Amino acid sequence: MGERETDRIIEMAWEDRTPFEAITFQFGLKEQDVINVMRRELKPSSFRLWRARVQGRATKHQKKRTFDKGRFKCSRQRTITNNSISKR
Repeated sequence: MGERETDRIIEMAWEDRTPFEAITFQFGLKEQDVINVMRRELKPSSFRLWRARVQGRATKHQKKRTFDKGRFKCSRQRTITNNSISKR
């Protein structure tokens, strides 16, 4: 696994709304493999913060999510129409 892939895995692991299943689908890594990558690549204090953050978080597991499809969208986020960002 290259540096670019490792960076993307770390980025996806930190994102609250990206489930471990998405990482498995894209990179073929199971949850335990992601934990091992994070343990190896992060500083010990950063790893502990990350583990505390994702431990038991429903959004990191597809089966525990409360919504079926789509994704969270902030009410202040601009809408995208026809490949251009529309004004409010």
